[in-house]
Amino acid sequence: MLTVQVVLFDGFDLLDAIAPYEVFCAAAMYAEHALSVEFVTAEGPRSVTSGINGLKIEASGRLNPERTGIILVPGASGDVEGDGPNSPPAILSRALNTELVEMIEQALGQNDIIVATVCGGSLLLAMGGLLEGRPAVTHHLGMDVLGATGAIPVPARVVDSGNLVTGGGVTSGLDVALYLVERELGPRIAHAVEQLFEYERRGTVWREEGRAPGSHKAETDEETNATNNMGMIYDTPDIKLPGESDFDGDWDTTIATPVGKLEVKLSISIRNGLVQGQATQGDETVEFINPLLQDNKLTWSLRVTKPMRLNLKFEVTVRGDDMIGFARAGILPASKLTGKRVT
Repeated sequence: MLTVQVVLFDGFDLLDAIAPYEVFCAAAMYAEHALSVEFVTAEGPRSVTSGINGLKIEASGRLNPERTGIILVPGASGDVEGDGPNSPPAILSRALNTELVEMIEQALGQNDIIVATVCGGSLLLAMGGLLEGRPAVTHHLGMDVLGATGAIPVPARVVDSGNLVTGGGVTSGLDVALYLVERELGPRIAHAVEQLFEYERRGTVWREEGRAPGSHKAETDEETNATNNMGMIYDTPDIKLPGESDFDGDWDTTIATPVGKLEVKLSISIRNGLVQGQATQGDETVEFINPLLQDNKLTWSLRVTKPMRLNLKFEVTVRGDDMIGFARAGILPASKLTGKRVT
């Protein structure tokens, strides 16, 4: 028997979970109960509060990451404006602090388990570091954030990456579930459920198969010149540019994120316009990515792993021994950065 475990966590989006649940239940009816469906949590049987008006749903079991079948992870529903405790990123970060991500990681390591997500469910996995280098989709508002985690964003309704199947916005839960019914039980069962629901699936399922589309982008004169100039080295005098010394040194900084404050130590050195920098968080030190000093502003990208895996873009200015700026991941609200030079 094919089992489907629909995962719930506090703040989950109702439609993300309920729509696939109904599809799978209908499929079980047409497939003469060759499929079973249940709501589960990382903690076990309990009442789970949704993110829409606090509606409670009873989960009957504990997620089993070794059970053959399908595990479906919904996204979160909350305040779309601001970065308060009820915003989707904050809800997802709280889910990250449970055993859920570790369980899903274990499930992804099994050959006979499909992990499926709807909407922000892929963000939950991505922020836990599980989708790095893998094609995936999420709600259109979160695609930049998905890319910032190291996943490969694909703007499709459903993305099939083998044992990982992800869906876009909220209503894509119907398409994800119907596609999985067709994939696992056959097209006739899926068609019967479509007829029952009077719903036709939307969009093409993206798979990493077949011929890739070609690119017809013409090379401009500017691009040609840039290419011709690559690798050329110009001798420059050892002259310190204005503003360089302002950023030089070690800094104790604090980043105020929606999920708590991050304490990060920065070490910056700038010589002849060449920026080098390191960031230390706990016992982990990483190099700045693409640092650039321009108009007395220093920008760079940085890969952080705590409290979630994200590629952050920084922009800071300095006045004396004080640093101020922000860090941003995709369309997530910018997090304020403040710092003091270590003397």
